[in-house]
Amino acid sequence: MKIGELAKIAHCTTETIRFYEKERLLPEAERTEANYRSYTAKHVERLRFIRNCRALDMTHDEIRALLRLTDAQANGCGGMHALIDEHIAHVDTRIEELQQLKAQLTMLRDQCHGEHPVEDCGIVHGLADMDVAVPRPRHTHLG
Repeated sequence: MKIGELAKIAHCTTETIRFYEKERLLPEAERTEANYRSYTAKHVERLRFIRNCRALDMTHDEIRALLRLTDAQANGCGGMHALIDEHIAHVDTRIEELQQLKAQLTMLRDQCHGEHPVEDCGIVHGLADMDVAVPRPRHTHLG
């Protein structure tokens, strides 16, 4: 099948497919005599795998690691468990960060009730008065 057909089946764009090929997540397709890419069912399966991993917010490095484990089928799924457990830990850390962010925003919102002119808005004053802290290093895989 041609790249457009693969994109349609996988619900993505041809640019996405080319990007995954460039990133070496998706193997390059064979070329026809007319120099068109010719994709197979294996490409469909792998592309769906990659897209599902991305939907779970996995990085390209995590996906590469999963693909290596998938390609080395003799190893069992212990490596898969470890990688998914590590990703769950990243998600837990991000949830904590988001909860802290929500608490800060809630405190800011609580500084203003009712309608006021902007110059009297507690939110504006709160934002102006907040100490700008040195950004905390993020402890997730997203950086």
